[in-house]
Amino acid sequence: MANLSLRSIYKKYPGGVVAVSDFNLEIRDREFIIFVGPSGCGKSTTLRMIAGLEEISEGELYIGDRLVNDVAPRDRDIAMVFQNYALYPHMTVFENMAFGLKLRKVPKEEISRKVEEAARILDISHLLDRKPKALSGGQRQRVALGRAIVREPQVFLLDEPLSNLDAKLRAQMRTEISKLHKKLGTTFIYVTHDQTEAMTMGDRIVVMKDGFVQQVDSPQNLYESPVNQFVAGFMGSPQMNFVDAYLRKIDGKYNVEFGWNERKQSGKKYYVELPESKVDEAVLSDYVDKEIVMGIRPENIHDEEMFISAAKTGICDADVEITEMMGAETYLYLLVEGISLTARVSPRSTARPQDNIKIALDPNKIHIFDKETERTIVN
Repeated sequence: MANLSLRSIYKKYPGGVVAVSDFNLEIRDREFIIFVGPSGCGKSTTLRMIAGLEEISEGELYIGDRLVNDVAPRDRDIAMVFQNYALYPHMTVFENMAFGLKLRKVPKEEISRKVEEAARILDISHLLDRKPKALSGGQRQRVALGRAIVREPQVFLLDEPLSNLDAKLRAQMRTEISKLHKKLGTTFIYVTHDQTEAMTMGDRIVVMKDGFVQQVDSPQNLYESPVNQFVAGFMGSPQMNFVDAYLRKIDGKYNVEFGWNERKQSGKKYYVELPESKVDEAVLSDYVDKEIVMGIRPENIHDEEMFISAAKTGICDADVEITEMMGAETYLYLLVEGISLTARVSPRSTARPQDNIKIALDPNKIHIFDKETERTIVN
């Protein structure tokens, strides 16, 4: 069994710098879990503490039922894959993959069997006699993965392994690593700052910011039900639109009001009426006539006539600043009463820069955040 338990883990450096604070997480056997967040959020530091490359300042780390805080990295039964591959340039692919097993005095026949099996899984059998300089970036990454596979560890730790690859190869390797996880049936812990990698690969995602865990959830739940504004903005590309607004109660219905600038006393007032499914009277009643932040994802802003004619509220006039044709979709960069919005619309959209168009915001997809705490009020 390779379940992991991180209990109140801290990493403190001299001078009072706290890189990771009160990190708690239960990782199930065979789970593919992703640590994601911006640079400096503590995700790689946490991975290195699991590996034993960084000392744990406070807290307990269990692999299986064994407390491993003071166990040397080589005795933790884990394998780590780095972003820079860390291959020995003077050794062949075979020798690179076999190196760790040789150090452990594994018999030659067994080394050959394990290396050849790993090479077959990774489709690099034809490269075993080459040296790293003769390989592409994707091939080097496979060799680094192969070196980890031959050790048959309980846990794989992958620290931004695809960040040195170009976009096309990165997408291909994402698929390969997901397949590899299913094939090996081992626990994978994967660090990335790329939320697309996180959304497409992980069973669960740990979103981190400033050393703190913000939310741990499935990709779908993180996207649809973020616990705060940071998670909402970090997950999704293009990111969620945030609009300063007010919550109003009109004829017994809750409405989000935006557009009108209270300080400048200018602009049009637009309203999005919250559907019953989003109304929790006990929560919303405290926010009536107060400033809030409205969130809406680009794909929930529509410029098609069928949406606009069906909408009762949330219809706005928008100036088109820029259009980006992406093939299967088009991004519109809009201005509504000085508020910047991004819409992801059909490639059939006829909107062009300098056009003034009507758009409709889907009221069923509105998120509301507390202006001060940034905590989610409505998902």
